Amino acid sequence: MPVLKLTQDFINNSLICPADKKRFEYCDKELPGLIIVVSPLSQGGTYFLRYKNGAGKTSYMKISRTNEMTLADARKKAKLLKLEISNGADPSNEKRVQKAVPTLAAFYEQHYKPYAAVHKRSASSDHQIYTCRLESRFGHLRLNQFTKTMIIGFHNELRESGLAGATCDHYVKFLRHAFNLAIDWDMLKENPASGVKLFNLDNKVEHYLSETELQTLMTVLQTGANRPVCMISMFLLSTGARMNEVLSAKWCQINRETRTWKIPALNSKSKKVRSVPLNDSALDIISQLDTEAEFEYLFVNRVTGNPYTNIHKAWGKIRDQAGLPQLRIHDLRHQYASFLVNSGRTLYEVQQILGHSTSKVTERYSHLSSATLQAAANSASVMINAAMGGEAA
Repeated sequence: MPVLKLTQDFINNSLICPADKKRFEYCDKELPGLIIVVSPLSQGGTYFLRYKNGAGKTSYMKISRTNEMTLADARKKAKLLKLEISNGADPSNEKRVQKAVPTLAAFYEQHYKPYAAVHKRSASSDHQIYTCRLESRFGHLRLNQFTKTMIIGFHNELRESGLAGATCDHYVKFLRHAFNLAIDWDMLKENPASGVKLFNLDNKVEHYLSETELQTLMTVLQTGANRPVCMISMFLLSTGARMNEVLSAKWCQINRETRTWKIPALNSKSKKVRSVPLNDSALDIISQLDTEAEFEYLFVNRVTGNPYTNIHKAWGKIRDQAGLPQLRIHDLRHQYASFLVNSGRTLYEVQQILGHSTSKVTERYSHLSSATLQAAANSASVMINAAMGGEAA
């Protein structure tokens, strides 16, 4: 193997592999340890740093192809590697360790998904978040290749695409939780999503519609061009169900005679089978659907022939048309709950219909109108007057 002062001109014009060799090394005289490896079939060569590891064995660290990096840059890279080695590092071994870190796709399928199925009530929502945007965008990346800057950029892109701040935040929260699990399972050292600021710091603020706003929204939903999404939105408002429950609804779960919709445990946040009573408006929407004869699901994208998995983008256009830019899809569930409470239903009844595990969760939906509160106060007056022997107020 010749030792010579390599030049860029030599690399560009004279870098060849001798005819009787299957592999040949050119050693740089200026920077010992930097070599270029060539073979008969390769175009150009490959920069390597040859060094002794901690065990005294010769190791090779690939730097780059000669047609992808200049000699000057290769020398700079080699100097940095030699400095790391002098401080006790073994870059070749570290690269092997890095390759052992799973990609996001492998981590999700082999670790996160099985864990979520057992330990998380939001497993189905997590799956929707992952498959909707994260899988295609980041599935090929290894967990240790993610950076905070990368996640912030993705977060901002989602917001610029028209998604609500709370929806964008769901993606960051998913990644943050996934990386925390990877750290707990010794697959990752640091969480790149840690410290990424969310758009909606207070995600528990509900938006309730006034009578005028509700009328405007209903007009848009009844006349909107995107009929399937409008129908889905009206069904959400008519049942108080969660979006993933509605998008996963099948015809075999609908019983028109008993006016009920049986949601299987797999699709329920509580992981328990629950029965949703279908009111007249919900049944009217069902009667307008034309998917029963052809498809398994109620709401099907006619273009793909598959059930809808996400309607956030289409919903963004609907709410903007209605002049309600802050109204989230989940707020339709809040609105349905307020219908129940304002009509005098008890918290227990609301809890059962919405499928909450405890009444504490239901309390956040107990938005009462002033008229309802006044009626409640008046009922106390009636009882007091009756007890006094007076007339009812």
